[in-house]
Amino acid sequence: MRARFWENVALDDMTPEEWEALCDGCGRCCLLKLEDIDTGDVHYTNVTCRLFDAETCRCTNYALRRQLVPGCVHLSPETLPAAAEWMPRTCAYRVLFEGGKLADWHPLISGTPDSVRAAGITVAPPLIPEYEVAEEDLEDHILDG
Repeated sequence: MRARFWENVALDDMTPEEWEALCDGCGRCCLLKLEDIDTGDVHYTNVTCRLFDAETCRCTNYALRRQLVPGCVHLSPETLPAAAEWMPRTCAYRVLFEGGKLADWHPLISGTPDSVRAAGITVAPPLIPEYEVAEEDLEDHILDG
């Protein structure tokens, strides 16, 4: 990867390795979300995708995630403009898309993936796998703030 690529390479000019390195591993994109049809507000739940591993905050089958979970969004420079509105405000993809700078806790800055958890950015228990919650009960799992 190019040195400090996130500071001087446009998102759509990044290599696949650089693009993937932007992910901080917070796990927030793997939480099920609900959109308020009246306001358009997106609400995160504590319900995780069935492929989410709460210990590592990573997908258990990243390579096949879109085949196994049809609703899984393939994030790319092309899909980012539409996806940015539901992504966490701390997400590097969203931050860079909106013209911001990576936070000090981001692994590309800190040099360690542990900084994300230490900063309190990763998802936290109680987390519930989606196969344990009926769709009509998702509203009961909306997180505050």
